[in-house]
Amino acid sequence: MSALKHAPKKVVLAYSGGLDTSIILKWLKTEYDCEVVTFTADLGQGEELEPAREKALMLGIPEANIFIEDLREEFVRDFVFPMFRANAVYEGLYLLGTSIARPLISKRLVEIAEMTGADAVAHGATGKGNDQVRFELSAYALNPEIKVIAPWREWDLTSRTRLLEFAEAHQIPIAKDKRGEAPFSVDANLLHTSSEGKVLENPADDAPDYVFQRTVHPEDAPDTPEIIEITFEQGDPIAINGVMMTPATILTLLNDYGRTHGIGRLDFVENRFVGMKSRGIYETPGGTILLEAHRGIEQITLDSGAGHLKDSLMPRYAELIYNGFWFSPEREMLQALIDKSQEHVSGTVRLKLYKGLVRTIGRWSDHSLYSEAHVTFEEDAGAYDQKDAAGFIQLNALRLKLLAARNRRLKS
Repeated sequence: MSALKHAPKKVVLAYSGGLDTSIILKWLKTEYDCEVVTFTADLGQGEELEPAREKALMLGIPEANIFIEDLREEFVRDFVFPMFRANAVYEGLYLLGTSIARPLISKRLVEIAEMTGADAVAHGATGKGNDQVRFELSAYALNPEIKVIAPWREWDLTSRTRLLEFAEAHQIPIAKDKRGEAPFSVDANLLHTSSEGKVLENPADDAPDYVFQRTVHPEDAPDTPEIIEITFEQGDPIAINGVMMTPATILTLLNDYGRTHGIGRLDFVENRFVGMKSRGIYETPGGTILLEAHRGIEQITLDSGAGHLKDSLMPRYAELIYNGFWFSPEREMLQALIDKSQEHVSGTVRLKLYKGLVRTIGRWSDHSLYSEAHVTFEEDAGAYDQKDAAGFIQLNALRLKLLAARNRRLKS
């Protein structure tokens, strides 16, 4: 029996149906002699989820304790889209596909715990990664009294061999390919896939092509570009090529475009919140297109002062999401500022997709701040008096002149 003073009586487990979380399910029951509730979220990972129900039933979980939910619309509407209003990118490159999914999973874990009278939740994140932090900070932010169990930090199943021995001892089915070392680990949702470990651990080695699952190789993409149009309303996409769609449907279609044209591949060495560097292969096809489009519509609808302030705050906002602080007051404060900036970010962007690249080639909006009369090289009918620039330059140069005069005086 665990040395934990107050062993949980009922635990809600984030359950994928895979080998690791099936071992965790059985371990929770044997270690704590507690009731287990399983929660499996469909976030668009592209896998059939009914096998998770069948596996849970086989492992002794009653039907009433099995929760399988389609959260794709909520995921995109309430988590992905707010993040994209900020153009959030971690360390200049990563579109935060794994990071943004964890707070939603934690939210439902806590809600299901309340619904079922559970006093604890559990996750399958390891003690080396960021996800343990994200799951647990989110859970505590939503329910400060909840217990969180992280088996990878507690049990003595410290090797693949010991995990397989535990599975065999408890009659947990083991897929044949699980008997050897997996070539890499994959996390997926509607926004992205993330692959890391094993064949990817040496950052000097080129990632094998079989690692990429959501995109064709850019060199094999069609030789003819494809043109699409995305329409935005207050910072969120609402239509593709004039057809109104739900948030999850929009991202799904953008993923299809990105897959076809090899868009959204990233080989990235990042700084984990827990202190180490890790190398990951990310595919974010639809998100890469969406980021370019959102930037495109902001170019003509967002005031320069507001836009520059927003850009200066973005790295902090992205870091908060990466580190697991989605439900923190500082993230919510930044979100309020970002959402305020999006009041007039409405209009349409035309994009060209071609061999791994997406490029804005046109944008228009009823809320546009772009004035052709002011920027034209032809006659501007008095819209702008070029002589005004002289005084503007002199005022801005004043402090620079004073500095230069002081420096010359000191040198002489």
